[in-house]
Amino acid sequence: MGASTFSEQHQITFYEADVTNTVTPAMLVNMIILASEHQTTALGVGSDVVAKQGLGWVVTQYKMDITRLPKADETITLTTRATCYNRYFAFREFWVHDSDGKECVHVESIWVTMDHETRKIVTIPANIIEPFESEKVKMIPRLARPKKLTDRDQLLSKKYRVRYFDIDGNGHVNNARYFDWLLDALPMSFLTRHDLTGINIRFENEVQYHHMVTSEATLLTDINEPIVTKHHIVTEDGGIATEAEFHWRPITNQQ
Repeated sequence: MGASTFSEQHQITFYEADVTNTVTPAMLVNMIILASEHQTTALGVGSDVVAKQGLGWVVTQYKMDITRLPKADETITLTTRATCYNRYFAFREFWVHDSDGKECVHVESIWVTMDHETRKIVTIPANIIEPFESEKVKMIPRLARPKKLTDRDQLLSKKYRVRYFDIDGNGHVNNARYFDWLLDALPMSFLTRHDLTGINIRFENEVQYHHMVTSEATLLTDINEPIVTKHHIVTEDGGIATEAEFHWRPITNQQ
């Protein structure tokens, strides 16, 4: 028997899209996470059940393959399954399909359970993983690390202060917020002229309320295909909170 699969529909609203009428990566992440939360609740192991054990699910990496990002007013189908797991890591997949059944996005992600008090990773309890009917494996699929920024890169940079409304129920910055910070370092002229084809983002360290962070990015210009931007979020003490790379293609049908 394979892992339990869960699907639900969602109509994309205007406030989930950008100036090009395209759903933003941050909003898409919110949608797929909501679908996974609906699955956990349906299986009787929702966030409230996990919290009673002093734990919370935390994502450590997303890898997204994007055929196209849907537009506002489209009705999409969000599908997810917790594919496999081992002692410390769970591998969850997501799919986004349009109304014609065509795949728009495929997401691979790695998750851990974190102790709310110690902020440390702990063994995944059997009672919260078994309802998913996931395959227990020695090694979950390995996701490549994002390309790193180097001292030689010419950086685009923006600073942000973590606000109260950036914090989620786990007590740290909501992961969707990082997508906005990372991409906002790029100029609007680039963002409105390119479509995303892939994302690889790895969360390294927590960012807390009222901290200052710096989003830095660079465009790789030594290769023609694909167009790649490298990014990271730097904390006040110089640590790396998040690393990411985004893959792009030029929009060819602009007026």
